[in-house]
Amino acid sequence: MISALTSAWSRLFALLGRVSMYRTAFLALALLAVVAFGLSFAGLVAPSPVELLVTAAVLAVVCAAVDAGAQALLRLPWRLESSLITTGILLFVLRPAADPLGIVGLVIAGVAASGSKYLLAYRGRHIFNPAAVGAAVVALIVGISGAYALGGPSWWVGTPALGPVVLLLGLVVLVRAEKLRVAAVFWVIAVVVAVVRTIVQTQQGGFALSIGDVIAQQLWASPFLFLGAFMVSEPLTQPPRRWQALTVAAIVGVLAGWPIDLGAISLGALTLDQEWALLIGNAVAFAFSVRSAVRLVLEGRSSPTPTTQELTFRTKRRLSFLPGQYLELEVPHRKADARGTRREFSIVSAPEDLPSVRIAFREGTGPQSSYKRALAARSVGDTLAVTGVWGDFLLPRNPDSRILLVAAGIGVTPFVSHLRHLRSIGARRDIVLVYVASQASELAYRSEIEDAGIPVVVFTRDEPADLPANWVWAGGARIDATALHEHVPDLRERHVLVSGPAALIADLAPAIDHAKSLTTDAFSGY
Repeated sequence: MISALTSAWSRLFALLGRVSMYRTAFLALALLAVVAFGLSFAGLVAPSPVELLVTAAVLAVVCAAVDAGAQALLRLPWRLESSLITTGILLFVLRPAADPLGIVGLVIAGVAASGSKYLLAYRGRHIFNPAAVGAAVVALIVGISGAYALGGPSWWVGTPALGPVVLLLGLVVLVRAEKLRVAAVFWVIAVVVAVVRTIVQTQQGGFALSIGDVIAQQLWASPFLFLGAFMVSEPLTQPPRRWQALTVAAIVGVLAGWPIDLGAISLGALTLDQEWALLIGNAVAFAFSVRSAVRLVLEGRSSPTPTTQELTFRTKRRLSFLPGQYLELEVPHRKADARGTRREFSIVSAPEDLPSVRIAFREGTGPQSSYKRALAARSVGDTLAVTGVWGDFLLPRNPDSRILLVAAGIGVTPFVSHLRHLRSIGARRDIVLVYVASQASELAYRSEIEDAGIPVVVFTRDEPADLPANWVWAGGARIDATALHEHVPDLRERHVLVSGPAALIADLAPAIDHAKSLTTDAFSGY
């Protein structure tokens, strides 16, 4: 069952991975806006068509202008999609308006949202969700001053007419961002807490209620679906580890489900609604790991195989990572295609190798992406930015655990980091590596894997020459359950980690059924 789900998930991720995270979020929000505009004509959503058009136009102009000005001042590449994503989220969070004072409120929110990316930032990375900052600033002004004509957050997106569309588009965004579990934790906790709050308040008032109706209302007539899919799951404000992200999601769920009224402490009519819940969660995420845009200086290139390129960098600041984690590398360039200017790369080197950092990737054939061309144009001495380090592709903590590593092609890179780390600290683990490649010449990092002294089973079309004593050639490049069980007879006793292109992981997953555990590290190419 687990292998079947892994296979299906990997195939879907491979499909969605053809479009950048920015483009996916923007397209989802744009489509949601089109649907909302259509529903507004039928009176199925609160805003009128005119209010929606005016609000979208004002926010788009303000957010784009602030971003363009700030990025020009800081000599950063302008990312129009980032501005439009902020616009799209604010469109569904704020109360749409077409009157002068309402427009003033929209301008304040747009300026605060886009400005927060640069003012509320640490070493080049924003700390808080920009749209949440914009909504919170207007809410604070209105709550303290009583200037209700300015509008503020209304979360009108939480309506039954939009609920199914938000859920469907949100799931696409979550799968692409690999944050479905984070959103699910938030949804469950927020709904449960909100239902409990409603029951308590209703009983205090002496009213009767239907539990089913309350649950349905919290699912379809609340902002939770939108908040979880498009804001709680935002990759740039996530902590590096999964358990940390789930903890943050739980905290936001509790605070969003039971907003805190601050009116009792002389803060006007201010209530810590959903936007404040998210900001508090962002602060906790930041506390888990002080993220920074670490600068890397390119020191050299090499070719571990005929179709693989390795880049060696030197860090300008302290960079912390665990073996098996990946970094996101930004390569600014003009006329970026749908894949954008950022890519994720598994780190080949071990933490002990710092300040040297290595990444590797398959060059591939056919038309090149704009990112690939831009990266190829970088020269030794050029500086690039790491926009984050994430991942839970870690070895089991128990040193006595039996482990099977399955690498497809360049998917061997995180395993090289693991093996280098174990060798550096003098630790020995019961590890078997199954290495699948198209041909023997594509077996990368042979010497580093050989130095680890672990058994290796090789699947290639042609037989590799001069294999070490503990390496075995298993024949053709196609791996199946029979061959895997033949060469790893104790598979059921091993924790399995699989790394490689998402489509290949989908093919391999059924062959690894019945293992003790299964962890995957899929990538969609670049």
